[in-house]
Amino acid sequence: MAIEIDSPTANTNPDHAEHPAIAAPPPPGSRSRGSGLDRVVFGVTAVIALAFVAWGFADATGLGTASTSALTWVETNTGWLFVLLASAFVVYVLWLAASRYGRIPLGADDEQPEFKTVSWVAMMFSAGMGIGLMFYGVSEPLTHFTSPPPGTVEAGSSAALETAMATTLFHWTLHPWAIYAVVGIAIAYGTFRRGRSQLISSAFAPLLGRRTEGPIGKVIDSLAIFATLFGSAASLGLGALQIGSGVEILGWLDKTGNAVLVGVIAVLTAAFVASAVSGVAKGIQWLSNINMVLAVALALFVFVAGPTVLILNLVPTAIGDYFRDVAEMAARTEASGGDAMAKWLSGWTVFYWAWWISWTPFVGMFIARISRGRTIRQFVTGVLLVPSLVSLVWFCVFGGAAINLQRDGVDLAGQSTTEGQLFGLLDHIPLTSVTTILVVVLVAIFFVSGADAASIVMGTLSERGAIEPKKPLVIFWGVLTGAVAAVMLLVGGGGEEALTGLRNLTIVAALPFALVMVGLAVALAKDLRTDPLMLRHAIGSEAVEAAVIEGVSNHGDDFTLVVAGNGHDDAGTDIPASPQPRDEVPPPKPGP
Repeated sequence: MAIEIDSPTANTNPDHAEHPAIAAPPPPGSRSRGSGLDRVVFGVTAVIALAFVAWGFADATGLGTASTSALTWVETNTGWLFVLLASAFVVYVLWLAASRYGRIPLGADDEQPEFKTVSWVAMMFSAGMGIGLMFYGVSEPLTHFTSPPPGTVEAGSSAALETAMATTLFHWTLHPWAIYAVVGIAIAYGTFRRGRSQLISSAFAPLLGRRTEGPIGKVIDSLAIFATLFGSAASLGLGALQIGSGVEILGWLDKTGNAVLVGVIAVLTAAFVASAVSGVAKGIQWLSNINMVLAVALALFVFVAGPTVLILNLVPTAIGDYFRDVAEMAARTEASGGDAMAKWLSGWTVFYWAWWISWTPFVGMFIARISRGRTIRQFVTGVLLVPSLVSLVWFCVFGGAAINLQRDGVDLAGQSTTEGQLFGLLDHIPLTSVTTILVVVLVAIFFVSGADAASIVMGTLSERGAIEPKKPLVIFWGVLTGAVAAVMLLVGGGGEEALTGLRNLTIVAALPFALVMVGLAVALAKDLRTDPLMLRHAIGSEAVEAAVIEGVSNHGDDFTLVVAGNGHDDAGTDIPASPQPRDEVPPPKPGP
């Protein structure tokens, strides 16, 4: 029986053709056209970014008005799309892991992971939502406890505690990491298994073919750089505000004005540029491991010094509340709660889904870069479950401690700003000065590790998917990221309002990326069907089934399967079949 299969992985050399079912993955980028700086992608994105910086200096009010209007339109008209897609991506990645595709490696069949598991988890966690956990670890559970979602429970009640934790976990566990995983798997598979460039546009090759290297591909990659730059700068600005709040609490400065905040960003920008040019293995891995140790130390201290028993009780309760309410939370739309629910969603769920999607070019490409050698099942397990478990513990520790204070009569929600609520919590447990310094250091390192990862990704997108982009390019994007964060702190007079315009723009930019991710999911599913591992499985199943039918038909239970050619060699010469004895390896007899 001869089986002919056409696959894009087949070697086209007629003299040394290799069957696609056993073809080794080509080197990353070997199937792309050209290398070096993509002048169109780099030039367009650099000009757009600099234009926004200039706009912010020249007309801060106009920038804020335009971004707010665009945000309102997106949230009003497409909020349902974000709600639907976020849950769909969770189902999609779980299906990939549980299906036969889960065995496919993101690299050669026998390739080992590039990074140790601990370092791998630490790097993707720092890049994915490090600053966000520091910023919202106290404030989000506390906010939902004092102001629950409309139409749910009474504020400040025991039921409000359950709702607060379930809602927080809904926003920070499976859904965001599933969004990241869709892009991460598509990029890692295309790069390390198919030999394509490490570009978001390259992942569309199964659908668009060579058109990904034309104008369509350049538009996709340009949007990816734009979203990465402004999405990461918004988060870095939040980190700078939190560092400024910590400096005030420590008494190092009476007031941290814009000049101090810009100075903080300048110092940290220099640090993350230095880290970025040192390379992933040296810079980001080292910083991420340090940060993980410090974060664990801080969480353990708050756990021991805070309401330990409450926190222990909160972990299983929060898990149960999350799975009990997840369907209801995933179905919340304006139709279920009117204007009050629409307003709440725009400030929380829809905002989060859009924000995570705006981060997918950056985080997805970065976790793809560090996941070479792992299988799809290992990837999903690590990317989806491990950070979700860490987030669960983190929010139970810090959110639980803050809610306990609130229930004991300390108005933590009303006394502190959003960025200052973590420091407000630390003020009510021992060693306040030490823990406050630790938080400032943690935020700074999260700032550095996240920003240098973003700089490398933007350099990769600008340099046609280069695994190690040139240092001047990485430095350019790193400095520009710091400049954008600093400028947006100045827009509108400083403070959190200064970041509103930039944050709104990242949400608006997420709308086209939501559609891009749908295309990525479709392209990936199509790509996996022709993977060498899947082809071997299909050929083996077909061949064995046909042989068993033939054997049973002619010989009953007494037959042997033998691997032989199809009657001719590679040159087409007939090869006589050798007689195969039927009694060499008899199959086991059924019954006693």
